[in-house]
Amino acid sequence: MKKIFFYMILMLVCTQLQAQKDFQGMAVYESKTQAPKLEGMRTNRDITPEMQKNMEERMKQMLEKTFILNFDKSASIYKEEEKLDAPGQQGGMRIMMNSFMGGGGTFYKDVKSKTYTVDKEFMGKEFLVVDSLPKLNWKLEQETKQIGGYTCYKATAVKEASKTDFRNLRPKNNDDKKTDNKKEDEKKTSGETKTNFQDNFELPKEIVITAWYSPEIPINQGPENYWGLPGLILEVNDGRTTILCSKIVLNSKDKVEIKASKKGKVISQKDYDETVIKKMEEFREMNRGREGGPGGGPVMIRR
Repeated sequence: MKKIFFYMILMLVCTQLQAQKDFQGMAVYESKTQAPKLEGMRTNRDITPEMQKNMEERMKQMLEKTFILNFDKSASIYKEEEKLDAPGQQGGMRIMMNSFMGGGGTFYKDVKSKTYTVDKEFMGKEFLVVDSLPKLNWKLEQETKQIGGYTCYKATAVKEASKTDFRNLRPKNNDDKKTDNKKEDEKKTSGETKTNFQDNFELPKEIVITAWYSPEIPINQGPENYWGLPGLILEVNDGRTTILCSKIVLNSKDKVEIKASKKGKVISQKDYDETVIKKMEEFREMNRGREGGPGGGPVMIRR
């Protein structure tokens, strides 16, 4: 009798361990970013109100995305849902803009090793960014709300804003504009009449993060590079961006291979950011004074 009882306990333990090993889920996230208003900005004089409106509409479309998160107990992959390019939309430009707007590539997180890997394409080159997961000092709150039938708890944190994530671009305040206008007047006096669309905007130094997680799905995963809470993160408010889970499927029969990408030149996040910033500064100087569009005209990526 004791032997039978022992074997029953052993079978239950093995079954539970196997279930944990096979546990996998999929979550769909809708990401929306509030586009900065161009009204009142110092832009190229040839830009009409109609052109400005069209530019704002295109920015809005670019800032609305759908992502898929596939996860197990220790790792996840987060990738934008594939869509056909709209007619007239350049593939190279779309890829470059995606890397600035929270998209592009497959974002792999391993919460056991606390590392991430994401493949990005920039200026026709493929990079494989490999680095440690950012550790946020989450403050757990008692406030709750329902998301898709799951009870979620609120958590907040403050993080340093990425210099290569342009979703948080915001119009400069009046004091900054006055300083820029003074510099502009000095240039005019000296015979220089260069202007730049980018001079109207700035990136904040810090961003307040508000996350909603559900302990009913006990994994410390979430969209993008968010993690570290006692439950799956179903919503994140990140500066001007809101990422909201719209669908969850647990333990589907169709399993997804969760592994990191291997394509691209391996580089740290810091080195990748420095590469992007350097190129953007080059564009900034090259496009000053040009006519025909914001920042002096679109930058074309040849492929």
